[in-house]
Amino acid sequence: MSPYRIPVPNTWWLKRTPYVLFMVRELTSIFVAGYCVFLLVMISKLGRGPDSYSSLITALESPTSVVLHLISLAFVLYHTITWFNLTPKILVLYRGEDRIPQSVVAGTFYAGWAVVSLIIAWLVLGA
Repeated sequence: MSPYRIPVPNTWWLKRTPYVLFMVRELTSIFVAGYCVFLLVMISKLGRGPDSYSSLITALESPTSVVLHLISLAFVLYHTITWFNLTPKILVLYRGEDRIPQSVVAGTFYAGWAVVSLIIAWLVLGA
């Protein structure tokens, strides 16, 4: 092993757009995890009774909370879309000897996402 190492700057990923998009996608994971923690806190407050939950709902009505939720939504949507676009490159499916097109695989994920979203919207808004 050679003792000489080529120095690489910390900003190596800023030199090409695909690298930047990849790093942004990885950054969105923090927002996805943060929102999961938020949902766990919300469930915990709900389990502690109406007073605890109502104080959380009051806090969520603040402009800061709304802005944070919108930022989280944007990052989670970016994370989801890039994941759905990446999946057909990793998940190679065949029907017999013919490869199923990547657009069909990705389209299946998008269709499933739309169906689940519609069901949740129907349950929340219609029920």
